[in-house]
Amino acid sequence: LRLVPVPVGSLLSSYGWYILLAGVAIYLLIQKISQSLAARPSRQPGAADAAVEPDVVVRRQEALAAARLRMQEELNAQAERYKEKQRQLEEEKRRQKIAMWESMQEGKSYKGNLKVNQQEVESGASTSSAVPKSKPNKKPLRGGG
Repeated sequence: LRLVPVPVGSLLSSYGWYILLAGVAIYLLIQKISQSLAARPSRQPGAADAAVEPDVVVRRQEALAAARLRMQEELNAQAERYKEKQRQLEEEKRRQKIAMWESMQEGKSYKGNLKVNQQEVESGASTSSAVPKSKPNKKPLRGGG
């Protein structure tokens, strides 16, 4: 009785020693890798990083501080632009009220003059930004009680 078929037997007889040496080499390689992984300390963020490499932690904190400072400066610049835009809108409203008051003092209809002024403002504002329209004061339909 044959335990090994002929093609496998001829393969083992031709390359048996090579197969055996390759198996031993793979086994030793696996052992070496497992020992190096076991010897390496597991990296946990937090206190272990500070104890091992404090200069890396300091550089990271400085980078974070610089990024926060840049973001704060951008936010301050945006706030300044917004305030300037609001001041310009308030100035334009003030000019419209003065023009309306002067036209009322002269006895002219201030509504027609206001529409002309608003058209001029809208044509000028279309290039920069939209001017919010003021809603007329309406009395509520029901009483407050």
